[in-house]
Amino acid sequence: MTNTISTDRRGFLSGIVAAAAASAVITPDRALAGATPPGWALAVADIEADIAPQTLSLIGGKVPAGLAATLYRNGPAKFRRGTSASGHWFDGDGLMRRWQIGDGKATLAARFADTPKRRFETKANAIVIPGFGTLPGPGVALSGPDDSNAANTSVMLAGGELWALWEGGSAVQMDPDSLETKGFKTHRPELKQMPFSAHPRVEPDGTVWNFGGNGKNCAIWKLNANGSLAAIKVIDLPRASYFHDFTMTARHLIFVLQPWMQEKFALPISTGLSWLPEKGTQVLVIDKDDLTKRRIFELPAFSFFHLGDGWEESDGTIRFDGCLEADPTFGQKTASALIRGEHIPAPRPMLTQIVLRPNGRAEMIAAKIDAEFPASDKRLSGNLRSVTTHVTNYRGPFPHAVASWDWQSGTSDKHDFGDHQLIEEFLFHPRGDGERNGWLIGTSLNLKSKRTELHVLDAARVAAGPVVSWAADRPLPISFHGTLARE
Repeated sequence: MTNTISTDRRGFLSGIVAAAAASAVITPDRALAGATPPGWALAVADIEADIAPQTLSLIGGKVPAGLAATLYRNGPAKFRRGTSASGHWFDGDGLMRRWQIGDGKATLAARFADTPKRRFETKANAIVIPGFGTLPGPGVALSGPDDSNAANTSVMLAGGELWALWEGGSAVQMDPDSLETKGFKTHRPELKQMPFSAHPRVEPDGTVWNFGGNGKNCAIWKLNANGSLAAIKVIDLPRASYFHDFTMTARHLIFVLQPWMQEKFALPISTGLSWLPEKGTQVLVIDKDDLTKRRIFELPAFSFFHLGDGWEESDGTIRFDGCLEADPTFGQKTASALIRGEHIPAPRPMLTQIVLRPNGRAEMIAAKIDAEFPASDKRLSGNLRSVTTHVTNYRGPFPHAVASWDWQSGTSDKHDFGDHQLIEEFLFHPRGDGERNGWLIGTSLNLKSKRTELHVLDAARVAAGPVVSWAADRPLPISFHGTLARE
């Protein structure tokens, strides 16, 4: 993969800017819902200010000997200003949370990413910047995607830097200790505002792969382990599919092109997407060493947001899992309704393994369990593995349990925290060799106590529940994704 750009930056970004100009005259009704909020409304409540470092209260259990970990989590935490509100869960301002475990205690600190979007809306005391499902306010003009960048979706560490990630713009650099915003990460001047998506994939040696989508154009990023740019190239895709995530094996990049497709450039982004199930789903497999070498596999129509790590068998068979939905109702309608305090039922995401055969055939193996936020042992990224950790037991719009699914045995190891707990993504922290030889570290929102909690579970005994839990002094809205620092 050469260090070149085959499509100029201006052309790559022009569709985004054109959409902003075409949409800026829209003035939607921004009145807030006046009904009594449901119990789960804390999941999408506003945080009004940064959170100073605090020591968490021990709920129960004991810190495992030798466990020291820093968990960074990112998610939207400010949705309303004045009489206006975001039009979608994905559009709130990003709040970076740092959870630290060590010396027998745990701490929390959190700060908002100081983006142009947040500064503009704070001054206006109104939600006016467009996003995935939020219409632009009157007079808003965007110069590029980073004017809308909420820095609210995910997080990565590279070369001692902490990056807050969004779906359609640059990474936002933040200090890993103070969480102070340092500005947008620009690898080269001509790459300013080139999208660097929220789901990078990291090889065991630290090499980072990522994408930046824009219709049928897609930028492929390759970074060195220290976060410096190794190469970038813009490729053409066979269709303008919406995809939030991708995956890889040791040799290949894998893009699942669902039939939720961009038929026009528009803002908010979701208004330009159409569900076309008759077109089915395509899986694009690209050689990492030569991006012109590609294969396309055909599958029935499904929608998705998240995929698990992939691997390749000796005969060339590729396997990876994902949390697949029958259609994109959640992204289209449900996630918008949450901000209004409403729940529109959507098809549950179901854990499914996708198998790509050397002869061109593709298969799907269903675990027959609802699941989201798949995670695994990152030491095995791109290589053979068996275990997928995920959240599960959806009751209402949010999950209530964490589980590990073993693809070899077809068994699940699960702990349900109860109806009063909304469960966020759990990540694997190793303590030795083996996929289950470690800890699952994650957070939950306790609706009964109105506090966010931090939990550690034994990855080999998930059903036994937390070995130790702490509580913050307040509830935090549900976040999306996190990363564990390598101690």
